[in-house]
Amino acid sequence: MADDRELRIFLHLARTLNFGRTSLDCHVSPATLTRMVQRLESRVGHRLLDRGPGGVSLTAEGHRFREYAVSALGLWDAYRRGDPDPVELTGRLTVFATVTACHALLPDLLAPFRRAHPQVRVDLRTGDAAAALARVDEGEADAAVAVVPARLPESLASRTVTSTDLVFVTARDRRDDGLAGPFVLPRRGLVREAADRWFRGRGPYGLAAEADGHEALLTLVALGYGTGIVPRIVLDAGAVRDRLAIVPADPPPASLSIGLCVRRADLRRPLVAALWSLTN
Repeated sequence: MADDRELRIFLHLARTLNFGRTSLDCHVSPATLTRMVQRLESRVGHRLLDRGPGGVSLTAEGHRFREYAVSALGLWDAYRRGDPDPVELTGRLTVFATVTACHALLPDLLAPFRRAHPQVRVDLRTGDAAAALARVDEGEADAAVAVVPARLPESLASRTVTSTDLVFVTARDRRDDGLAGPFVLPRRGLVREAADRWFRGRGPYGLAAEADGHEALLTLVALGYGTGIVPRIVLDAGAVRDRLAIVPADPPPASLSIGLCVRRADLRRPLVAALWSLTN
């Protein structure tokens, strides 16, 4: 049907739903990526992706083909490792993620692993995004789904899952210019660093409050304490999103990459290697 590289690139595109991001991450030109998708669609006899004003989405056949690709690559990787039966894996895998990532990303990300290795228990832990990489690096978690910094510690490896814009948000009933402040910002972490870079050169700004998590930040913004900055994926999944409005910014803050992160040394462990191969 297709070589393993084509399947891996398709799975990357199925996760990011962004031709530009997949072209960059997988080191293929946009034209080559487009032709690859067209070639796959010709072979399966169905359209796999819809591209419209609202962005890229998987068709029903695209979802089916993604399941096929995951299964085919899982079997191929197991064969190359010499595993007699990949289903026989047992044990516990600890995964750390934010509440938002648990809702928006993990069901699709972990589903192939769950199907391939039903005897493995997944221990899912949630917490502050700023602590995710430290949890993995210190051995408290086997893997984390987290925002990936431009420079990842040498001890860690990451694989892009998706990307997200950063947006300024304010209470929907607020009348004044949200970018005039005051602001509600994360206490620490990559989003705070991105906010500080955006404010740099724009002069001092009023800080109304700091929050330890994105969900807490959105609550403070909805209560009218000020304008906040969050990943769009957090806003879309937030319980108070109907009480918030996006404040356009020119230029907008830089987008962030979200990845599956593990310790490099742990890629030799069967459970971590299996998870890594099924998110390729």
